[in-house]
Amino acid sequence: MNPPLVFYLVYWIDLALALVVTGLAAWAFVDCLTKAPVQFQRAFKRTKGFWLALTGGSLVVTALTLLLGSPSLIILLVAGTAVGVYLADVRPAVGLESKGSSSW
Repeated sequence: MNPPLVFYLVYWIDLALALVVTGLAAWAFVDCLTKAPVQFQRAFKRTKGFWLALTGGSLVVTALTLLLGSPSLIILLVAGTAVGVYLADVRPAVGLESKGSSSW
């Protein structure tokens, strides 16, 4: 008996989601590496080490699930949420702070 087509469809959707989250995690991790620690303090955000650990952990976990070929939706949602918070909230605040500091 062959498995229904739905199982293949769900697998490929999970794999595509894992690729997207891994790419976003890599982008967030590299972006966090390039920022100075003082920029996080000036923007009243958590420390650079915290965000490096969070984005780096998300990158490692999603890359491992991708390499093992069994992406778990709950792991992808947790990692995607952590990376999304960095990209949507922390990155703009830290980036604006670095541009605004030269005007004083």
